[in-house]
Amino acid sequence: MSGMQAPSTATLAQAASAPSEAPLLRLDALSRHFGGLKVLQDVNLAIPRGGIFGLIGPNGAGKTTVFNLITGLLQPTDGRIEFEGRSLAGRAPHQITRMGIARTFQNIRLFKEMSLLENVIVGLHAKLGYRAHDLIAGTPRFRSEERAARERARELLSWVRLDHKLSDRADNLSYGDQRKLELARALASDPKLLLLDEPVAGMNSGEKEELMAEVRQISARGYTIFMIEHDMRFVMGLCQDIAVLNFGRIIARGSPEAIRSDPQVIEAYLGREDDDAADDPAHGASA
Repeated sequence: MSGMQAPSTATLAQAASAPSEAPLLRLDALSRHFGGLKVLQDVNLAIPRGGIFGLIGPNGAGKTTVFNLITGLLQPTDGRIEFEGRSLAGRAPHQITRMGIARTFQNIRLFKEMSLLENVIVGLHAKLGYRAHDLIAGTPRFRSEERAARERARELLSWVRLDHKLSDRADNLSYGDQRKLELARALASDPKLLLLDEPVAGMNSGEKEELMAEVRQISARGYTIFMIEHDMRFVMGLCQDIAVLNFGRIIARGSPEAIRSDPQVIEAYLGREDDDAADDPAHGASA
């Protein structure tokens, strides 16, 4: 598409219904360039607290770059990212995790030689309050917190229907169950914002249906979810609000119904398969 375009119907509809309370996450004029390649250009998004928000777009749109900027794996060329009103500029990924943002990746990252329970407990350690001397001495505080961590890990595994396999090694799981385990581990840090990067990639239709139900239940528990996904049935079935990224710019935002019928979105890509892996030079290091 060339030249200036009027705001799409989806964009106008979103503006009319924008929530008045401060957003949980705000991207303000966000840009990221890799040399002469402008992957993102003046992206503005406000993610409200609660619900499920989707970001879609064709190959090379810059979606994974957005997640990498939010989680500190990349720094913006221009613009600001604010979480609960606080700037994320210059913060390391582990600091952003402690602030309340967790994510999954396109390429699954698990400790495959460890059990399911151990994988989730690893995600809980950032929240545990005991110190090194407690661990070495095996103090009551250490034992109490470790016991609580195991109970919480079992609970999170039950949310994704894997609690019956908690002692199994992660590398013995099916691909779909590995994705569910990664989701449970991301939840272990008790995030205020959960970023899902293509959560159903590689899943069969039955696995997708199961995960859709589980994501709905997680959202109902009060978690705010922001997802990238190329499976339109999954996105349209879950998200209350969707933004469309094309050539590094937001071209539409609105409800699934508005996005589905928006001429700019249809022209850009709707119905075509999306894989963002090629758009991000940092993807190999971060996914």
